[in-house]
Amino acid sequence: MTSTPLSREDNDAPAPPVNSATRVATASFIGTAIEFYDFYVYATAAALVIGPVFFPQTSGTAQMLSSFLTFGIAFLARPLGSALFGHFGDRIGRKSTLVASLLLMGVCTTLIGVLPGYATIGAWAPILLCVLRFGQGLGLGGEWGGAALLATENAPKGKRAWFGMFPQ
Repeated sequence: MTSTPLSREDNDAPAPPVNSATRVATASFIGTAIEFYDFYVYATAAALVIGPVFFPQTSGTAQMLSSFLTFGIAFLARPLGSALFGHFGDRIGRKSTLVASLLLMGVCTTLIGVLPGYATIGAWAPILLCVLRFGQGLGLGGEWGGAALLATENAPKGKRAWFGMFPQ
């Protein structure tokens, strides 16, 4: 009797997924572009719509200043979002925290879109608007740093700066 050794390789097993550097760079660029598009849309809305809808009890100048203040809240939250998502990115994984930051931004953007104005819910409208803008800032802070880091980590040797430039 002859015995044949058992093969330790299973040729039918799927290969582990490999991150294509170009695919990661493209995804990080698209994610960051969408998030900044959300910011630009809000900036336009702040200049045209937010003041009268959420701050109707004040003068036109105060409405404009208040609406731009809500725009600025997100910029104050960005460094905190970067630190928060950076911490959790190191602990539980960069990809999952990047997805969480994208979801946070998307949920906050959607809720701002359906948020009733001052005439409907009173003082809660500007309060909720500020909370949601803070959430958008947290999301953008986490996404921007995470996308740049993911793009540079998956870049081929000698092209890290080139790939890191896409989310910027």
